[in-house]
Amino acid sequence: MSGPTSPAAFTPSAQLLGHLCADLSRHLPFSQMEAADVALFAAAAHEAYYAPGETVLQPADGPVRRLLFVRRGELRGQRGMADLAQGGFHYEAGDLFPVGALMGEREVTATYVAVDDLFCLEVDAAVVQRLAAQSPVFADFLNRRIQQFLDLARRALHGTQSAQAMAERALESPLSSLPRKQAVTCAPDTPLVDALRRMHAARVGSILALDAQGRVQGILTRHDVLERVALARPADHTPVLQVMTQPVFTLDERASLQEAALAMSRHGIRHLPITADGDLVNIVSERDLFALQKLSLKQVSGAIRAAADRSALKAAGVEIRRFAQHLLAQGLSARSLTQLLSHLNDLLTERLVQLVAAEHGLDLRRACWLAFGSEGRSEQTIATDQDNGLIFLADDAALERPAWLAMAQDVNRALDDCGYPLCKGGIMAGNPACCLTPDEWRTRFEHWMEHGAPQDLLNASIFFDFRALAGNASLVAPLQAAVVARAASLPRFMKQMAENALRNRPPLNWRGGLDAKTDGSAKGIDLKLNGTAIFVDCARLYALAHGLAQTGTRERFEAFARVTAVPAQEVESWVGAFEYLQMFRLRIQMQGGESSGMQPGSAVAVGDNPNRVDVASLNQVDLRILKECFRVARRLQQRLEMDYQR
Repeated sequence: MSGPTSPAAFTPSAQLLGHLCADLSRHLPFSQMEAADVALFAAAAHEAYYAPGETVLQPADGPVRRLLFVRRGELRGQRGMADLAQGGFHYEAGDLFPVGALMGEREVTATYVAVDDLFCLEVDAAVVQRLAAQSPVFADFLNRRIQQFLDLARRALHGTQSAQAMAERALESPLSSLPRKQAVTCAPDTPLVDALRRMHAARVGSILALDAQGRVQGILTRHDVLERVALARPADHTPVLQVMTQPVFTLDERASLQEAALAMSRHGIRHLPITADGDLVNIVSERDLFALQKLSLKQVSGAIRAAADRSALKAAGVEIRRFAQHLLAQGLSARSLTQLLSHLNDLLTERLVQLVAAEHGLDLRRACWLAFGSEGRSEQTIATDQDNGLIFLADDAALERPAWLAMAQDVNRALDDCGYPLCKGGIMAGNPACCLTPDEWRTRFEHWMEHGAPQDLLNASIFFDFRALAGNASLVAPLQAAVVARAASLPRFMKQMAENALRNRPPLNWRGGLDAKTDGSAKGIDLKLNGTAIFVDCARLYALAHGLAQTGTRERFEAFARVTAVPAQEVESWVGAFEYLQMFRLRIQMQGGESSGMQPGSAVAVGDNPNRVDVASLNQVDLRILKECFRVARRLQQRLEMDYQR
């Protein structure tokens, strides 16, 4: 090693080798590697010491030639990209670095300095490559660390982009309300070096490739430059389209700002071309959408994706609820708010499943975490418990199920710690009845549909609102298709579903007034049991009866209207009443949010039921609207009776 403050290097003796292996095996990925592979790493390592304040690595050193494992102490990245990343780059005992630079055969992007007495094991790049070739666990770890670096780099580079701060406006506004910006464009065959020069000259983070008709063919962003240019090093004359992202996700200018924000988060993109009748009219960045937001979807979702452990996800769960309070105070609609909540809950659960599966040494390519109930419908409110399951591949289900169950139970407990209570009914992946192979799940659904008693079907109804959430989603699609196809062919099943949907009635008396039930000293109405659940149950029945694959309540009603002669105005009343009741539930559940500046209204809950509202706390406007929503629910049930109870 060169430099005036070169660290002293020592080759471990045979006596120290066992101690080094034991030390390494306490940390990932070594804890999951074969003993012989761990020994190879230890035997090839040189022990190095760096004094406090001493530079460990810097860009001027050139391409990285060694991988460092921190045994004791810590170091931080300074200057360069580290200054752009929230919290900077930080490594401590058990960490390996710099993975991205080593595997990309390039220099580091920050200056790394020892914070205190730093002891490291250093291994040459050739040994790292040899070990990655023979140890799938080690190779997978390196690949994931590279991706984490790219994600961090993308976020950091995005933070340097200049963007117009939009005027404060509701997320329900159309994209056409945003100021139009002239996008930087080029032809698909433009040489890469010319495209990069245009981006640099315009000081923008993206360039669009347009065909002769002006239609978007591809987009090159700073993330693409890092991953496909800086790392891949294509020739300067390479046509820009060869390194661009394509196809490009676009939105029509009639879509809302909320739809744009959700699309960016779902697709992991930071730039969104806006079109009018297919023609490019604007380009929007995530900073445009949230420039004036103190708490943004970018911040919350970014924190979840970057979470390295369970404690970080627990903190993210708190931020999700804060974000929901923030948006509710802005007047965001129930549909948009529950979609955003469900999306963030999805991200948190997916990240948690990934972390726990890695801890248990399980391959998520052989399994998929399932969301049921409100999460399966993307209609989660604040007070929501867990409804989930697991589908896994196995040559011998009895032999392999215990390992998946142990992982699932660990996830269930961790979700509970993050603010998602355990399901009282046991509908969780950690329950053996909810941890099944594809054939076992198919058999279970067929039993419910063909032989289940009404009470069994009542308990199983939320299972029919399922979707893939984390892992191998291809395991779920065939099951969904089979369930939808089979349900539509079973009149007995449909009749039982209708009977269950008619069990709970809207809280209206014979005169059409609100019929509140006394609970202690207060008269309350359960907005879920006697309100939103009615719409959910009816929408589920109509969707299954007509072979519709949608899972959301609004989407099911709208799809049902397209294949039947139900008047559009009637369907709109179902959707409107359902979403108003959803918003009312959110208002009650967020009554504890005043400390963050939210003023949700006067409605208060009865006892500890977050869905039961005290009628005495409602004003006349709320009472009238609630009454009308329940009347819509009653008319919907009357239609259901005519269709299935004759």
